[in-house]
Amino acid sequence: MRNVLVTGGTGFIGSRLARELLRRGCSVRILRRRESNLRAIGDAKVEHVVGDVRDLTAVRGAVQGCDTVFHTTAVISHWRKERPLMYETNIIGTRNVVTATLEAGVQKFVYTSSVAAVGYEPDGAVADEDTAFNWQPYDIGYRNSKFEAEQEVLRAVRLGLPAVVVNPSTVIGPGDMRMHGGRILRDIYRKRIFYYAVGGMNVVYIDDVVRGHLSAAERGRIGERYILCGENMTYRELFTIVAGIVGGIKPLFKLPSVGVNVVAAIVEALANVAGRRPWVSRELVAGIGVGNKFSCGKAERELGYTVTPFKDAVEKTFSWCQQNQLL
Repeated sequence: MRNVLVTGGTGFIGSRLARELLRRGCSVRILRRRESNLRAIGDAKVEHVVGDVRDLTAVRGAVQGCDTVFHTTAVISHWRKERPLMYETNIIGTRNVVTATLEAGVQKFVYTSSVAAVGYEPDGAVADEDTAFNWQPYDIGYRNSKFEAEQEVLRAVRLGLPAVVVNPSTVIGPGDMRMHGGRILRDIYRKRIFYYAVGGMNVVYIDDVVRGHLSAAERGRIGERYILCGENMTYRELFTIVAGIVGGIKPLFKLPSVGVNVVAAIVEALANVAGRRPWVSRELVAGIGVGNKFSCGKAERELGYTVTPFKDAVEKTFSWCQQNQLL
């Protein structure tokens, strides 16, 4: 692993991964859109290739001369208005990167999927890499797009692509300029969340995810997926810990699932009128309480993956968010 391409190199995972690759002595190229916000990548000594993953010609040019490709590009949205762009980027974009990588004959391809592409266990048990995707009835655009993109990668494996898939859970940590995972901290800090709902979620620290990517490139088995996650917690446990660190309100009461969906529907309707992305939406809370428990046992055994305690991850993330005035 010497000459590396990172698609989405200005994003949260991509920028952090690019910096670690540089630290390890790799020559790093990133593929980014012309209008990409460069704040996360900053002045890192990477080669910038301007292009869009939806443009196969641009992707072919970016892949040339690289022995390893990390495909981290993705649109993360739970707003139905952004679904067309998300599908084009996440599915067609992945198809283009896979095609160009196959043509170039790279040595290793690592695809950043998500636990959103992993199914849930109906009885509330812990899901793993073999849990079949069964979210179709909920019609959640982001989950559907990541599952379909994964299928593009796995089909290419059968054609000879030396690919490994990694599935991070909700990621928090320094560098989250768009506040995707960090939204949890911000919403509790702003006292938008002072209740809890049935169910829970899994949150992982960015540095664990980056190390998992690198280990997948070095040690991952071709055609395999590896869940990169943190601790499984109920919403009440998670919100209580975060509120204690950021100064929010610890959960005061349990809000029934129907109540969560009503709040999301109202917020989304108002955001649609205003023409801006809602802070919570119907798709974001769809299936709440169904199942968000995951095992990283396979990654621990095969990749040497380790987990940063959730409390430590929140403290580090909160400190960075304060320094960068993102709260």
